[in-house]
Amino acid sequence: MTTTPDPHFDHYAHVYRDLHRDSVRASGEPPDYFAAYKIAYMAASLGSDFAAKAFTLLDFGCGVGGSMPHLRERFPQADIHGLDVSGESLELARKAHPDVSFALLDEGRLPLEDHSIDVAMAACVYHHIAPDERARWTRELQRVLRPGGHLFLFEHNPLNPLTRKVVRDCPFDDDAILLPRSESRALFSGAGLHAIDVDYIVFFPKALAWLRPMERHLAKLPLGAQYVVHGRA
Repeated sequence: MTTTPDPHFDHYAHVYRDLHRDSVRASGEPPDYFAAYKIAYMAASLGSDFAAKAFTLLDFGCGVGGSMPHLRERFPQADIHGLDVSGESLELARKAHPDVSFALLDEGRLPLEDHSIDVAMAACVYHHIAPDERARWTRELQRVLRPGGHLFLFEHNPLNPLTRKVVRDCPFDDDAILLPRSESRALFSGAGLHAIDVDYIVFFPKALAWLRPMERHLAKLPLGAQYVVHGRA
């Protein structure tokens, strides 16, 4: 991910869903499962009050809009915004989700006012951002959060060998540089976020789905395919 419109993801926009499906085939689940998983995690962390109230939510690096149906289902009153560097991806997202406000990231600043967002998420986005740009974008996300607002960063766990293989074999991850949990925590701290917590998520494939109720008890073990960092402004 760069600070200018990115032809890299423009090339993949129309086949993104197929490529994503192929890349996670070994899990036995479709990409929609992982999108729903992340939003369910956010909903549980935010609590039941958020499900019924009006608030402003940002999907940073929204791509073709895969998270939008789940965000709308969990947070029906939310004013949802999606930002991305890929114009082609945004065109597809707009057609599929006309009730969402989408905008292109074409410079080094989020096109949002200070303290205008209650909840922001970045789902498997940061590994596409150049390492020397990650701190700046985290500060930008902190800038647009209202005091007490929430930021959720979901990322691949580089300690998981299956995750590394999936990323290595996925065409649109050819620019990926995975970041460990320690880097993500440091980005949050450096941006002035607090109450930072980290959980590992996505432990069991579909063949072991009966074990999934145990995942919440394994959240502090670095075994999951991904992890999530949750901080407050």
